[in-house]
Amino acid sequence: MNQIASTVKAPTQGRGASISLSQRLYRTLWRWHFYAGLFCIPFVITLSVSGALYLFKPQFEAFTDRHWHNLTVQGQRIAVNEVIATAQASLPGAQFLSYELPSSPRDAALVNLRFEGQKYQVYVHPYTGEVLSQVAFDQRFMRQVREFHGELMAGRFGSILVELAACWAVVLILTGLYLWWPRNAKGLAGVLYPRLRQSKRIFWRDLHAVVGIWLSAFALFLIVSGLPWAMVWGGAFKEVRSWNKPVVQQDWNQSRADEKKSWGPMAVDTVDISEQALASIQALGFAPPVEVSVSNAQLNTLKVSSQNQNRPLRAEAWVDGRTGELLRQKPFADRPLVDRVIGVGISAHEGHLFGWFNQLLGVLVTLGLVFLSVTGTILWWRKKPAGRLGAPASLPQHAVAKVVALVILALGILLPIVGLSLLMLWLVEKLILRQIAFLRAWLGLA
Repeated sequence: MNQIASTVKAPTQGRGASISLSQRLYRTLWRWHFYAGLFCIPFVITLSVSGALYLFKPQFEAFTDRHWHNLTVQGQRIAVNEVIATAQASLPGAQFLSYELPSSPRDAALVNLRFEGQKYQVYVHPYTGEVLSQVAFDQRFMRQVREFHGELMAGRFGSILVELAACWAVVLILTGLYLWWPRNAKGLAGVLYPRLRQSKRIFWRDLHAVVGIWLSAFALFLIVSGLPWAMVWGGAFKEVRSWNKPVVQQDWNQSRADEKKSWGPMAVDTVDISEQALASIQALGFAPPVEVSVSNAQLNTLKVSSQNQNRPLRAEAWVDGRTGELLRQKPFADRPLVDRVIGVGISAHEGHLFGWFNQLLGVLVTLGLVFLSVTGTILWWRKKPAGRLGAPASLPQHAVAKVVALVILALGILLPIVGLSLLMLWLVEKLILRQIAFLRAWLGLA
């Protein structure tokens, strides 16, 4: 998409009334595209690289945890309660969060504990009772990649910054589509495939525009499917959902801090998982990984949850910890429609909805976004005037302002953080930037 101003042929008439409304709208959206690209490029590259890494979380963690699989086993397996007690003894004072069912009889038992305010994962040999490893959950590499992808390792401020960049990327894509739209094109060259033997200007412009049009739908999907995690948009969405319900339980959160406060496994000092209960849990056949936690400590009710990254495969069940009686079951299909739609979107976003091809598609899209950022930067740098930013010159205010105002209003409703940032930018431009001659010339303000 025509991310950089100087690569698009804009109207060359003077700034008088002879310029048509469509030309004025084109120029205005051109400026929006330019500034959106200037702001978004660093974030697009950063989020694309971190997102591509996170696509391979299952493979990476299978490799790093390979030492705890295919163990040498002999004798009789230790009872689950003893395994959990051994894990807790390795971190004195730790509380039980959940027990993960081993995928194979030769896999180490994984016990999740809360210790000194943090979640720890303790691997225990299920036959010898030896503690094989202890690791703070937040220190795992893929956990840090996820935090960087969502918050830039900067907490709530980073989360808002990522959301702002993502929402402005929507503006970038939509304005790019408007600029790309063929008005006087003769054939599909430069529209659906690039002209590689033309001038360098056309070569770079076509690479940017054509790759952009093919990627636009996928990029929009990645952004929209990630919004439920966003602090502002996701928080507002959850608030709207809670109007008719006192408590809304979602299996996604708006920030790392919210994740720690949200509904999740209950931390308890002791747990009783009988052999009958374990047999009932295994018989459910949930998609791995499967976690067993405490739902009601007084009644010793256990909650069984599939944490499979392909969320449509997830399910929940509640089992009596002593007798193993199945009390209730909740498959993915029984969740509210909104949760199912978002769950499918999240699975596709993370690359796990339809196997390896989903991961491949995610890699291609993220590489394409990096390519667009690089070609956009090249286009800008090649045409940037000396001593100026290179933004398209603005036009005097006129009737197109009403159209733009309506667009801003719509964005303010659908993407509140964009509406707020546009209002702030308008105030800064009007009260500061236009009042300083050097800045006014450098930015190309009318």
